Amino acid sequence: MPGRLDGKVALITGATGGIGRATAELFAREGAGLVVTDIDRNAVEGLAASLEAEDADVLAARLDVASPENWSEAIESTRRRFGRLDILVNIAGVVDWPGIEETTKDAWDRVIAVNQTGTWLGMKAAMPLLRASGNASVINTSSVLGLVGSGAAAAYQASKGAVRLLTKTAAVEYATCGVRVNSVHPGVIATPMIQELLDEQGDEQPDIRRTPMRRAGSPAEIAPAMLFLAGDESSFVTGAEFVVDGGLTAH
Repeated sequence: MPGRLDGKVALITGATGGIGRATAELFAREGAGLVVTDIDRNAVEGLAASLEAEDADVLAARLDVASPENWSEAIESTRRRFGRLDILVNIAGVVDWPGIEETTKDAWDRVIAVNQTGTWLGMKAAMPLLRASGNASVINTSSVLGLVGSGAAAAYQASKGAVRLLTKTAAVEYATCGVRVNSVHPGVIATPMIQELLDEQGDEQPDIRRTPMRRAGSPAEIAPAMLFLAGDESSFVTGAEFVVDGGLTAH
């Protein structure tokens, strides 16, 4: 039975994190050629080796998403290895928890550089190859905190709100160029980025208490949304917000 991504090539940022790894593993099972990237070279090479052991066609690349030079190198490596790019999944991100007054300028700059600027740089660098595909998909990872306020995490919320609208303007710009652009908005997901917080607070974590399903989600529950947006089943979907949050934003 053919995979849903047979013949397609996907580049995934933040591929060694919880959502990134789950997405890479699912895309590999569905037949995609993969470019897995992360800032940690050893981690991304380890991920590539595990995927290759399952017969995936994988290229590993170290990528600091805030670096235009790194992006140029990653896209050129993709072109040399596969000759094409059909799917870009921007997942790499960092979080900073303080609110307005407690957030430092250095922390603000770092979060914006990775989450917001990194997403723009990725689309900018990849777009020539994506347009050449003629049937491409960009998936930008925002958050429920790009939709609603929490009273904290000022830099993170600002960056994820920006990703939401950057996605929409890109969707409009490239709608007639064979490139769809959508955003995914996870709720509380048990990933390494927030695992310490979940371990400390458990079910009393405020956002879990606000979630009607009363639990954190898993990366494996986000990856299928990525797959749907990456594949041809979503051919008439662009500029959309896909919320996977256990109902957190429903009230």
